[in-house]
Amino acid sequence: MEIDSIRNLGGVVLKNNKYEIDMCNGTIMDKLVSFSLPLMLSGILQLMFNAVDIIVVGQFTGSEALAAVGSTTALIAVFTNLFIGISLGANVLAARFYASGKNKEMSETVHTSIALAFVSGMIMAVVGLLFSRLALEIMGTPDNVIDQSTLYMRIYFLGMPFFMLYNYGAAILRAVGDTKRPLIFLIISGLANAGLNMLLVVVFNMGVAGVAIGTIVSQCISCILVLRCLYRSEGSYQLRFSKLTIKSFYLKQIFQVGIPAGIQSTVINLSNALLQSSVNSFGSIAMAGYTAANNIFGFLYVSVNSVTQSCMSFTSQNYGVRKTKRMDKVLLDCIILSFTFSFTLGCGAYFFGNELLRLYTSDPDVIQCGIEILAYTTVPYFCCGIMDLIPGALRGMGHSGVPMILSIIGTVGTRIVWIFGLFPHNRSLSFLFISYPVSWILTILMQVICFYFVRRKVHRNILTQG
Repeated sequence: MEIDSIRNLGGVVLKNNKYEIDMCNGTIMDKLVSFSLPLMLSGILQLMFNAVDIIVVGQFTGSEALAAVGSTTALIAVFTNLFIGISLGANVLAARFYASGKNKEMSETVHTSIALAFVSGMIMAVVGLLFSRLALEIMGTPDNVIDQSTLYMRIYFLGMPFFMLYNYGAAILRAVGDTKRPLIFLIISGLANAGLNMLLVVVFNMGVAGVAIGTIVSQCISCILVLRCLYRSEGSYQLRFSKLTIKSFYLKQIFQVGIPAGIQSTVINLSNALLQSSVNSFGSIAMAGYTAANNIFGFLYVSVNSVTQSCMSFTSQNYGVRKTKRMDKVLLDCIILSFTFSFTLGCGAYFFGNELLRLYTSDPDVIQCGIEILAYTTVPYFCCGIMDLIPGALRGMGHSGVPMILSIIGTVGTRIVWIFGLFPHNRSLSFLFISYPVSWILTILMQVICFYFVRRKVHRNILTQG
């Protein structure tokens, strides 16, 4: 490893290579930008896996195949986000140990996390193979697309071990301040994904099976690259396959933060799946419009999620070295950064909605449905960013349970009431998607109150320990 700097925290010397960011010293905003921009671009590239699938299918196979791929998005998120959420627990724990110079604990966290990722991926592969069609039937997927949707999901889930290993490996790298190398890995795998999609769909006419296979291969590439990076690293986060084991002491701490985060994400995506079933009731044209709009919506999400991930990592490292004032400044700067990203991109998505939707389809009816959805979900998206930031800061302090409960009540509860109580009396796409900004605002109000009390408790505990 190339060593560029050495820093001393509480008597513990930590070495930084050229890829890492010192989160505990110096100005915050420039480091947040340096950390979050590669993270945002990484998220965009991950979305590109699905976006390229959708664009290629929509342009070269047709609206039914487009609807088939799109109808799986919410379900895939429901199945996978519990385990991806647990990777946040690995990120928080690793960041805390790394900042405080606890090398043994850091190493054991890394090996427990990677072993957990492999087991999780295998479980998800089996679940996807066995229950894809049943889940799609429960969702009310139309008969004219369900066979293609099932085929896509089953092939996609075969790649879950690669997907999980990459996400957990990248979480470890984020914990030490490295978001650049995961970006490089995703650029390589993203280019492979795009090339394979064109080859398998356009040349070999494999349809939805072709795009699913292309995604699996690209995920395998990114997985190999991130594991190779950890293996060749030096110091506390070096990976050795002979040391892979799941230690209950670290697993418990990972679960304390990760399981509430995963449950929150899963339940919120379950509410999105309920919303998908409401969209399904309008037919395949509306489904295709939602698929395209939801993909654009996903690009907005990664912009705010990159700042949320930054907030969590920065907060966790500073919590590890007991810098309470810096923790407060991290959240404030993250709110400013998240608003800047999300409002700028949200307005851009709204004003250029027609042009963006034409990337996915040339069907004017599908585009019209997509525009109707974007009108209520893009410009106010900065509210979603603020809603996610507060729980991110709390998770960085090791508190994940209460934010999960409040997010479920505010987000999922509002949408369930909306879908089952209000939507039947005003059946339109516009009214259905107003539930998004309403749920964001209600959740923010509850999270702010929660943050005030948890922050006060955490700061008192740190002062007492000091």
